Amino acid sequence: MSQAAYERTVVEALNEAPLSRFHFRAVVTAGMGFFTDAYDLFIIGVALALIKVEYNPSPLLIGLIGSTSLIAAFVGATVFGRIADVLGRKKVYGLEAAIMAVAAIATAFSPNLIWLIAWRFVLGVGIGGDYPVSAVLMSEYANRKDRGRLVTMVFSMQGLGLIAGPLVALIILGLGVPHDLAWRLMLGLGAIPALGVIYLRRTMPESPRFTARVRGEAAQAAAAITAYSGQVVRVAGQRDESRRRLSLREFITTPRYLLMLLGTAGTWFLLDYAYYGNTISTPLILKTVAPNASLIGVTAITLVIFVLCAGPGYLLSFLNVDRIGHRRLQMIGFGMMSLAFLLIGLVPGLVTAVVPFLLLYAVSYFFTEFGPNTTTFLLAAELYPVSARTTGHGLSAGMAKVGAFIGVLTFPLIEGSLGLGGVLTIAGGVAAAGALLTLVLPEPSGKTLEEAGAEDAAGAVRGPAQSLAV
Repeated sequence: MSQAAYERTVVEALNEAPLSRFHFRAVVTAGMGFFTDAYDLFIIGVALALIKVEYNPSPLLIGLIGSTSLIAAFVGATVFGRIADVLGRKKVYGLEAAIMAVAAIATAFSPNLIWLIAWRFVLGVGIGGDYPVSAVLMSEYANRKDRGRLVTMVFSMQGLGLIAGPLVALIILGLGVPHDLAWRLMLGLGAIPALGVIYLRRTMPESPRFTARVRGEAAQAAAAITAYSGQVVRVAGQRDESRRRLSLREFITTPRYLLMLLGTAGTWFLLDYAYYGNTISTPLILKTVAPNASLIGVTAITLVIFVLCAGPGYLLSFLNVDRIGHRRLQMIGFGMMSLAFLLIGLVPGLVTAVVPFLLLYAVSYFFTEFGPNTTTFLLAAELYPVSARTTGHGLSAGMAKVGAFIGVLTFPLIEGSLGLGGVLTIAGGVAAAGALLTLVLPEPSGKTLEEAGAEDAAGAVRGPAQSLAV
């Protein structure tokens, strides 16, 4: 049997495998990373309210504290994404969690704001590195039928981290912890979930698709499938040393993948500009709408919005993503986000009317999680070939965090000149652009990863000649 023939056996086994305990173990192992990512990224919003009182930083410094980890995530996503395509997914799986744990502890002991910014940068590198590796490993372990739901379930763990942040803050503030210690505890506690998943991640097997199609070791891939799923995959022949990998130069000069990058990176950039700019600044936004509310009151409102709107959004996305379609769901979510933001920004008086504002703001959160916050993560893990999948996802996630960095950094500056209505009007226009840009992407729902990534039956990429270059 030829190498190509028994590689197809490995891929077919993965695509048609029934759901097993391993799939759910992989979801928890990968998802806990996104729980940590969300906690670390969004807890800074509450911490900033305390830091402002203690240090009285300038608007620019406030923006840097909130956004530094985001621009660092660009570095982590692009670098770790490429490394995972060259050396393998498992080589870096767990390393990024260790970086997050160390950096979270270090932020809690920062002697001043400059050190805080520096350690938030290191934290962001770990967070960024987690995106492509966790997303792609889950998509490559998954079967065809349940891939959308499994990858969405991983990312939905972000919703729990989103809720955990204000909940932890409420507990710390409710216990009467002094404010100069409270924000340090909030940041440092992010190390606990990161430490908890390091061992689990190091025990996960390498992606069988990567092992078979890039390393040319189909027999080893088949053995791994048998070991973790119990599904017997029989192969024949000797180990084939041939390897098929797109070079980085080929990847970024191939028209198909440039178009995919425009779609996956562009829509994710637009989403994160609007989403992170508002989410990290939510305590400041609510304080603007309800200036007489206490910090505990504002944090409680934030928690209610996340629990009642963001949580159900993630859940309904998980339940419906494969039925509605991955691309279509993204367009629906972007469209409703845009409508909610534009209504708040353009209807006179809404930014000062507490109840109508909160209702529309909550609607925007529901549709963000129901649609593009989940689907941008999912589509980037599906539309590239196995030899460049973490590269494509890493570049997309990295560009997304550039958008998030710009959104968070400019939020206090735009609000100062245009007001809260101006900020949300811009966010509405950005969301509308995201819906339109989604049109350049194909619909991968119901297809195998190989079909979605335009790979031929032997695992070769349709297009340029193969290369071993990094």
